[in-house]
Amino acid sequence: MTATRTAVVTGVARTGQVGEAIARRLVADGWQVACLDRDAEAVAARAAELGPSARAYPCDLTDPAAVEAVAATIATDLGAPLHGLVCAAGGFAMSGPVAEADVGVLHRQVAISLTTAYVTSRAFLGALRAGRGAAVYFASASVLPGGRVAGISAYAAAKAGVVALMQAVAQEEADHGVRANAVAPTSVRTAANEASMGPDASYVEREAVADTVAWLLAPATPVNGQVLRLG
Repeated sequence: MTATRTAVVTGVARTGQVGEAIARRLVADGWQVACLDRDAEAVAARAAELGPSARAYPCDLTDPAAVEAVAATIATDLGAPLHGLVCAAGGFAMSGPVAEADVGVLHRQVAISLTTAYVTSRAFLGALRAGRGAAVYFASASVLPGGRVAGISAYAAAKAGVVALMQAVAQEEADHGVRANAVAPTSVRTAANEASMGPDASYVEREAVADTVAWLLAPATPVNGQVLRLG
C-alpha cells in the first residue's frame, strides 16, 4: 500500500460506529488506512467495504506484544512514515454509584479506552515521528469542567486517563514534530446509542466527529495538546 498520507485507526469493526465513520472519511480524502480491531471477521468486512485504500489488521489492542507486531507489519505494508493515528477504540457502560459499583466495570472501561490507546500510542509513535504526524484521542464531554459523571465513574475515570495520555504525548513528542489532541463529544449517534437511547435523543452525528478528526490530522492544523468538545 502506498499513498501520500497514511493513518492507523482503531475500533473499526462495528458498523454504524465512530471508528467506521472516521476510516470512511479518511479514505474519501485519499488516505491509506490501516483498520485495527480485535474482531477479525468484522474488521475485515469493514475494510472490504471501504475499498482498496483500507486494510484490516485484527489485533488485541490491550496486548503490547501483539500491537507491536502489527505495527511492524503495517510499517512494511504502508511504508514509513505514518501521518495519522486515531485511537477510537472504546465503549461505554454505566457503573452506578461508586459506593455500590462493581470494580470489574472499572477494569473493563480502563482496558477498552485507556489501555488500548496507551499501548497503541507506544507502538506507533516512532512511525508518527518519521511522518511528523498527528494523533487523535477520544475523551468525553463528561470529563470536562462542569461535566456530569455521577453513575458513570468507571467510564469517566478511563476517559480522564485518555486526556492525560494525550497531554503527555503532546508534550513529549512536540520536539519530534508530532501533535496530539482529543475530541470530547457528548452522545454520538451510533448504532449502539440509538438502540439504547432511541433515534430522537440529542446526538452529535458521526460525520461531524469524523470531520473534526480529519481537521486535527491535517498537517496545516496548528493545534497541539487540546481537547475539543463536540455537542
